[in-house]
Amino acid sequence: MKEKHLLILGVWLLFSIAGVADCGQPSEASVEILRFTFQPSSITVSAGTTIIWTNLDPVVHTVTADDGSFDSGSIASNDGRFERTFAEPGRYQYHCTFHPTMKGEVVITGTESSDPPAGGPQVGLEPMASGFAAPIEFVSAQDGTGRMFLVDQTGLVKIVKSDGTVLDEPFLDLRDRMVGLNSGYDERGLLGLAFHPGFSENGRAFAFYSAPLRPGAPKGWSCTNHLSEFTVFADDPNKADVNSEKVLLVVDKPQLNHNGGTITFGPDGYLYVPLGDGGGANDAGAGHAASGNGQDTGSILGKILRIDVDNVSRDKPYGIPADNPFVGQEGVLPEIYALGFRNPWRITFDTKGDRSLFVSDAGQNLWEEVDQVAKGGNYGWNIREGTHCFDPGNPNESPQSCPDVDSRGLKLSDPVIEYGHDRGSVVVGGYMYRGKALPEFAGKYIFGDWSNGFSRGNGTLLLATPSSEGLWHLEEIGIAGYAGGRVGSFIRSFGMDDQGEIYMLTSDQAGPTGTTGKILKLVPA
Repeated sequence: MKEKHLLILGVWLLFSIAGVADCGQPSEASVEILRFTFQPSSITVSAGTTIIWTNLDPVVHTVTADDGSFDSGSIASNDGRFERTFAEPGRYQYHCTFHPTMKGEVVITGTESSDPPAGGPQVGLEPMASGFAAPIEFVSAQDGTGRMFLVDQTGLVKIVKSDGTVLDEPFLDLRDRMVGLNSGYDERGLLGLAFHPGFSENGRAFAFYSAPLRPGAPKGWSCTNHLSEFTVFADDPNKADVNSEKVLLVVDKPQLNHNGGTITFGPDGYLYVPLGDGGGANDAGAGHAASGNGQDTGSILGKILRIDVDNVSRDKPYGIPADNPFVGQEGVLPEIYALGFRNPWRITFDTKGDRSLFVSDAGQNLWEEVDQVAKGGNYGWNIREGTHCFDPGNPNESPQSCPDVDSRGLKLSDPVIEYGHDRGSVVVGGYMYRGKALPEFAGKYIFGDWSNGFSRGNGTLLLATPSSEGLWHLEEIGIAGYAGGRVGSFIRSFGMDDQGEIYMLTSDQAGPTGTTGKILKLVPA
């Protein structure tokens, strides 16, 4: 069996090399290290090419990736060599650890054109900061300081200054309070961070993270998610006091996926909390109601919650807004703002216009969706997946018919954006664009898709133009200078600064591990 695999691998390598040669691209390329420089300092080659660095200087150097994805170690002087094969498209910037002014770049174009598709919208990407494991949020405290807060799924919150400098000391470190994460892939972790509208005066911050299963929770379940409040040290605005934690809400989860994520304060001053359906598939099985948690008004799962963190109720460490849509209704939890979600893990409010709430709800086998959520709305899961009917017993086909109302007789709401898995795999919610750098995108929704596969990251940047009737117009945004106009990494999330400019968060790993995570600012192409 081993010999058979080696033979197949050999044939595949011959085919690959021949294919590269046919395209006029070499399978090897050289960079000389000479006079304390990399020559050439920038090299563009196709995927599969092996780069060979030769140190011609009389001193030791290194070839060390800025994002930590490769490191040569010490390359001996006078003809020492280091080589690496680059299999995935992207830009790889590197330096010499011993002599930091020495910088270089490898651009891998892949088999596709290095240019984005012609005729469509385009942007450029400006690197801001790197070296993270799994960046999942990039938010402002809107306190006038201009600093941003990078939330890493592994349990850290780092402060990023406007010039891209990342402070060494974390703003918040919850790693010792979290459930252990699977490095290959996991949807648990530190998933959300929100700052009180009065943060500059009261120093109150809120986090949503996955803790170990609490005592008394159903045996064999995955974790207990915590919604917690923290306060900043009075003498250090760059540090939250981890010992000030006040747990507001605990959510026991049967499976590790579909945790929800982003928490945010709305324009009404209330805190909005998205929760997935509990995990697994089909919204069925252990820990799921017979009708699915998304449709069960007695379950907190599969919902968007709205709570008042400034008013404690008699039996809870938060209050219920009086105008929540189901207050006083028998059999309905009063925290519920909207229902019928599978995994609403990215939510944002429009900063202008009608201040709408946009929720990206990750689909299952066939369809991805973004909902423009209204108070009391039911967005269909698991009766529907997007605008299509869903059958938990046969999730690979959309049935021709299904109910258009829920169990209470209220009409199910359609998404404003939908696409099939021929375009991607997991929707990653973004923002209505209200900045100034990209005027052609004003009033449009910028978002993305995680990747078109799990083997390597190949996320897609997307744009939706509002429509007064039916689904919004959807198109791909080409990324200038990247192979096929795609980023060549997993798109994990988006962020927005105080000026309304948008940032893309990426990493080369599917799981919460490594140091390949980056913050990239969307700029004119």
